[in-house]
Amino acid sequence: MLIGQLALIVAAMFSGAALYINVADQPAGLGLDDHALLTEWKPSYKHGLAMQAPLAVIGFLLGLAAWWQAEHVGWLIVALLMIANWPVTFFAIMPTNNRLMAADPAAAGTESRAMIERWGSLHAVRTALGFASCPAFLWASLP
Repeated sequence: MLIGQLALIVAAMFSGAALYINVADQPAGLGLDDHALLTEWKPSYKHGLAMQAPLAVIGFLLGLAAWWQAEHVGWLIVALLMIANWPVTFFAIMPTNNRLMAADPAAAGTESRAMIERWGSLHAVRTALGFASCPAFLWASLP
């Protein structure tokens, strides 16, 4: 089913981007001084948001379309795993995002560093949701 394959591709793209943030971008940023860390985090977050948010929605919509077409509950589970990134972001991560975006890089210090470290841990939940969706997509695609 083409819709299901597209959904899996989108889920894999989301998962790969999320993993990159947790294993490469975040650790590299933490190697910077506090000022540079916050200065780098702000545009990095904006670019990541612009890429990952649409992927979560597209994966959700494709999963719903596959569920509607195949009538396999696995597709619904997959769709819900993909869209679960939105409430996780809004309710768990967004308060930290907002505080970091409002922080002045000139005043960056241990508090902003701790918030960015916390943000990385919270973002790992998004990564886990993305990776949980990939095998679920494969399971749903089985005859």
